[in-house]
Amino acid sequence: MTHVLSLGGSIVAPEHPDSNFLTRFRNTIRTHVTASEDRIVMVVGGGGPARMYQQAYRSIEADWDAEEADWIGIAATRLNAQLLKALFADECKDEVVTDPTAVSAMTGSILIAAGWKPGFSTDFDAVLLAEQFGAETVVNLSNVAQVYSADPKADPNARPMERVSWADFRKLVGDDWTPGSNLPFDPIATRKAAELRLAVIAAGGRNIENLARILRRQSFFGTKIGPD
Repeated sequence: MTHVLSLGGSIVAPEHPDSNFLTRFRNTIRTHVTASEDRIVMVVGGGGPARMYQQAYRSIEADWDAEEADWIGIAATRLNAQLLKALFADECKDEVVTDPTAVSAMTGSILIAAGWKPGFSTDFDAVLLAEQFGAETVVNLSNVAQVYSADPKADPNARPMERVSWADFRKLVGDDWTPGSNLPFDPIATRKAAELRLAVIAAGGRNIENLARILRRQSFFGTKIGPD
């Protein structure tokens, strides 16, 4: 079985690389692939470095360009991905994937991918890789442990959900994506995942024990989105 993980950059590098988390994450992933025949494809976001450099660009350049800001964020994802490749050197034999449409095979038990091109988030890359490798589910690991029925910061009646359909989830996230947006799963990726009838599991990335349960296909804490 192939698992596709969309790993939020804010988990890997909230401001700088989180060595404690990365150690526990590596141990968990290694334990799983050693004990099973599963393969893992992971796509990593830009996190704190992306936000920091994009903010510097926007603060200096009054007439800043969205595509340029996106390329800055993509560069940060590639730095994070290169770090993960080094940490999983024994399991990841291939180069970091930067075009999810141009890869269909993996040599080792782990494949690591980064941002692709402006207009597309790493969530979208994860969906494309799930399609390429025949995965049925994308596991989205972020700072959000569950999806809420509304923005809990704005709506005191917002409630966490264990299941939500793609149709209802699309109402929550809308149709437009902006680089750096703080959404459980980006709208463009949402539309593509719904078309492919994929499922997405949204879960807190720092809960390593919960991640291990997800990989073992056991009960977990989070939200399952789709398929409708």
